[in-house]
Amino acid sequence: MPKVYAIDGIVPVVHPEAFVHPSAVLIGDVIVGAGCYIGPCASLRGDFGRIILEAGANLQDTCVMHGFPGTDTVVEPDGHIGHGAVLHGCRVGANAMVGMNAVIMDNVTIGESSIIAAMAFVKANLEIPPRSLVAGVPGRILRELTDEEIAWKREGTACYQRLSVRSLGTMRETEALTEPEPDRPRITAEDVEPLYRLREQQGKDQ
Repeated sequence: MPKVYAIDGIVPVVHPEAFVHPSAVLIGDVIVGAGCYIGPCASLRGDFGRIILEAGANLQDTCVMHGFPGTDTVVEPDGHIGHGAVLHGCRVGANAMVGMNAVIMDNVTIGESSIIAAMAFVKANLEIPPRSLVAGVPGRILRELTDEEIAWKREGTACYQRLSVRSLGTMRETEALTEPEPDRPRITAEDVEPLYRLREQQGKDQ
């Protein structure tokens, strides 16, 4: 079971069809919807503002969600938050993606099906239109995303939705082996190509 703490009498809510890793920490006013995946060592601190992950969203390893008093920090349906990202008092739109180690500051709204690149820093109060690619420090809108890039993002999120089901069904704490067994099996989950390979392929097709 994850580390779940009430504060001021407010208890986190986790839908039974969501997977929350046992090392994740949920405090106070946290609401996790159906089909969500919350990865190892994620921190969802609802000790000031409300933290919401809507249906099908994922929050990966070591991510942090927090906000000032009276704010909501929200990931809308099918939102995708990459390893180590920090969300503070912001709203990530439906089917949007925040890349690894990106930081999204207070009162930012990320439009539907946008992608925030890895390591980007999105300053407070910015409104990112739908289907935007944002990168840099500070984050800047570079261009509109292609249909192919949005399809790639959808498949990556679907992979994490399947991982939630796999984790609920098969993940168990165990002891490590001392050496690999003969004919050691491999994980057979579906592959998702990195975005750079998609771009390489697009270049070849043009």
